[in-house]
Amino acid sequence: MNKLGMYTVYTILAVTLAGCSAATIKPNYTTTHTDLIRIGGVAPENKEPEILNTGSFCLQVIDKWKTDGKTPDGQPIWTKDSFRKVVPCRKD
Repeated sequence: MNKLGMYTVYTILAVTLAGCSAATIKPNYTTTHTDLIRIGGVAPENKEPEILNTGSFCLQVIDKWKTDGKTPDGQPIWTKDSFRKVVPCRKD
């Protein structure tokens, strides 16, 4: 009975391992917000600082891309940081 029990355990273990390894799904990394996050490739270019007139004050907006880790298959994850500060409005 002991040999039959061990055979059953090994059989269940082998079937489980074979079933788990056969159903591997290739990951597909996509995003609909490519202005905030990008996956793979080289670093996107940083824009020049932009000054926005909001009416009563102006904002200087600086966007910088940085690498924020990697996907399980080694592709870099690029995220955008947006820095804002109040600046004097230009009289044009």
